[in-house]
This record gives sequence, structure tokens and C-alpha cells, in this order.
Amino acid sequence: QVQLVESGGGLVQAGGSLRLSCAASGLTFTWYVMGWFRQAPGKEREFIAGISGSGGSTYYADSMKGRFTISRDNAKNTVYLQMNSLKPEDTSVYYCAAKYLGTYTSSSGYHYWGQGTQVTVSS
Repeated sequence: QVQLVESGGGLVQAGGSLRLSCAASGLTFTWYVMGWFRQAPGKEREFIAGISGSGGSTYYADSMKGRFTISRDNAKNTVYLQMNSLKPEDTSVYYCAAKYLGTYTSSSGYHYWGQGTQVTVSS
């Protein structure tokens, strides 16, 4: 049974940083492209970034470039999202997701999703 568990969310002031983690279990981690998404109340889910199974390649949505960094530690079955210079508009629930042997540059095709972690940025 595949499980993705996010952590690291919380309340932060504008300009601050957070690092989100997503621990995966029940899958051969290196076979899966991992991605981060977010969804604010009343808005559609947004793709943030994807990372290849090896971790050697990353892709970011245009609007997410510069302040967000995706990485993974395959020894720990964990993917990370480093978020810097946070803004109130970054307030969302952040989700990690996994897709089997998919394309890390595409936001579609993710099979498994975590429960999400809330990030709130105060002004």
C-alpha cells in the first residue's frame, strides 16, 4: 500500500522560509517521479515542481521558478520542497504526489497523493 505523508507546514511570516518533506512508503521510490502541488481555498490545484526518479532532473512551473526548490533523498524515500521568500499568496495546502515512470516535466498522470500539509503565510 503506497503512502505519502507530508510534514513541515505551518505558520510563517512573509519573507520567511519553510521546508516541506514527503515520506513515501510501499513503493520502489526510484521508479517514481515525484511532484509538489498546492491548492488554496476556492482555487484550482497548482503544479509547483517535478523531479525525476534519480533526482538528477527537476522542472518547475513558470510561476514557481526562483523561490521553490524540489529535491529528493532516495536513501530516505523522501522528497522535499524548500520554499523561500514566502508571500501571503503562497498560503495553501501543499501536496506531494507520485507517478510511476512518468515524465517529470508534466503535471498530469500522478497516481498517488498525500493528505497535504497547510502552509499559512502572514503579512
